[in-house]
Amino acid sequence: MKTHDKYAVTDPKLRPRYAVLDPELTLGLPPKITSTTGMDALTHAVEAYINRGNTKFTAECARKAVKMIFDNLETAYTNGSDIAAREQMLIASNYADLAFTRAYVGYVHAIAHTIGGLYNTPHGLANAIILPYILEFYGDIIHKRLAELADVAGVTKPGQTDDEKALAFIAAIKELNRKLGIPERLEGIKEADIPLLIERALKEANPQYPVPYIMNKKECEAVIRRLMV
Repeated sequence: MKTHDKYAVTDPKLRPRYAVLDPELTLGLPPKITSTTGMDALTHAVEAYINRGNTKFTAECARKAVKMIFDNLETAYTNGSDIAAREQMLIASNYADLAFTRAYVGYVHAIAHTIGGLYNTPHGLANAIILPYILEFYGDIIHKRLAELADVAGVTKPGQTDDEKALAFIAAIKELNRKLGIPERLEGIKEADIPLLIERALKEANPQYPVPYIMNKKECEAVIRRLMV
């Protein structure tokens, strides 16, 4: 509480043996919570999929999660009583969990954690806003992976290159955020806090997460500044 430092704790023993996925328990969730937790699950799947620690199993789980989220999140958001969409989102979230607890997350979460700790920003909201900026930052390093997810999400057209598909996937995430009422930028980031945000985010991400590319301080600062209102 004194430092407002939010950081990840990882241990195989923290993985639950069972998960009870009861969609009826989610019917009362407000649209805002539905949207941000849904995008949090998408972030789990995407970061796991592009990481260097991705495996055949985590890749399969991530792809399933991405497809189910693109197919169902907007419906669950606009019609919270649609129990089929709620059920699919629970299953998608579980698949994403199976992926990221093994292949880990990356800079989206590292930056979201430090912003959340410092400003009490809801975690899912921070992830949703940060995700497309980090994917753009990586550039063509992850385009092949994103192209695969774009195909899974159904946002590609015949004849597109991997680069075109990757950009289409990022655009689809931005559009989904827009439909879910999620802003493009984060309010409340203070100029004076930027050095601390950079320090904490980079300390968490490296070497803990097997990210596609290791970000330096200037790059991290550039991403954070893009998030600012």
